[in-house]
Amino acid sequence: MSFMDKIKGMLKGHEDMADKGIDKGGDYVDQRTGDKYRSQVDTGQDKLRDEFGTRPQGPDNPPRP
Repeated sequence: MSFMDKIKGMLKGHEDMADKGIDKGGDYVDQRTGDKYRSQVDTGQDKLRDEFGTRPQGPDNPPRP
């Protein structure tokens, strides 16, 4: 069992809290770097949301296969 599988298991049923944590972590990094790496941080947040299944789905954000 990989590390990511363990994290996913712990977060099962708590997707809203995981999403808040991803937001807070990204905001902290943006604050500490003066928004210098904002686009990279946003990309990282999106990848984490995809990995944990917390990204909201919409017309401009289709579900990943």
